[in-house]
Amino acid sequence: MHSYLTTILWIAGGYGLILLFVYLMQSNLLFFPTKDKLSTPSRVGLAYEAVKLRTEDDLTLDGWFIPHPKPRGVALFFHGNAGNISHRLETLSIFHRLGMSTLIFDYRGYGESEGEINEQGSYKDASAAWHYLIRVRNISPSKIIFIGRSLGGAIASQLATAHPPKALIIESGFTSIPELAAKVYPLLPVRWLSKFQYNSEDNLKRLNCPVLIVHSSDDEIIPFEHGRQLYTVANEPKKFLKIQGGHNDGFVTSGDTYFRGVDEFLNEFLE
Repeated sequence: MHSYLTTILWIAGGYGLILLFVYLMQSNLLFFPTKDKLSTPSRVGLAYEAVKLRTEDDLTLDGWFIPHPKPRGVALFFHGNAGNISHRLETLSIFHRLGMSTLIFDYRGYGESEGEINEQGSYKDASAAWHYLIRVRNISPSKIIFIGRSLGGAIASQLATAHPPKALIIESGFTSIPELAAKVYPLLPVRWLSKFQYNSEDNLKRLNCPVLIVHSSDDEIIPFEHGRQLYTVANEPKKFLKIQGGHNDGFVTSGDTYFRGVDEFLNEFLE
C-alpha cells in the first residue's frame, strides 16, 4: 500500500509540475518572434516604403507600405505567431498581383518593433496600424481589407469589432486559444489555465462586414474544423475557401485556387 501511495504521489507531483510549466511558459509556447530581418520587398521586385507606427502606449512598431500604382483597395495584413514581416514576401507579392496596396507591420517584440508581445498589446498594435492608414495615408475605411493569417486572424477580427473594415479575410484561423489548446493538450485543463483568449469566434459573431474564411483540409497545426466553425458563426455576407497544403504554405501550395478565391471575393465586395 505504501508503494502504491508513493507512486500516486509521484504521478500527481509530476502532473502538477507539468501544469505549472504550461501556465508559466504560455507566452513562449504561443509567440515565436524573430528579430533579424532576412530581406525586404525589393527582393521580390516590389517598391516599398519603410514606416514607423506609434502605439497608444508609446511603442514604435516597424512596418512596410507597399503601394500599388492602381490599387483596388488596401490590405492591412496581420501575420502569424512566428518570424517577422521579412518572412512574408510571397504573401506581399500575391497581394500586389491582386491589385492591392498593402500595409504589413510587426507586432511589439517582433522584428525591429519595440516592446514585448502580449495579447492586449497586440490589439494596441493593430489599432496603431489602422490609425496610420486613416490619419497618415488618408485612406477611407471603405477601401481597407483586413487580412489575418493564423494568430493574425484573431487580431484582425478583434480590430474589426472596433473599426469595421470593408471586408475581413481570415486564413488558417482558430476559434480561440483555449479551444485550440484543448486539442493540442487533451490531458491538461488548458481552458482553465489559459492566460490568452484571442477569441475569433466571439469577434465574428459581432461583425457585419463581408467575411472570407480560408482554411486547408491538410492544416497540421490548426484543425480544419476551426475554420468551418468560424464560417458557421460569421454573419452574412460570408464565403468559405477550401485550400490545400500545410498550415504555413497552403496559400502557396494551392496556387490558383487561393488566388482566384481571394480575387473573386475582392471583386464582389470592393467597390
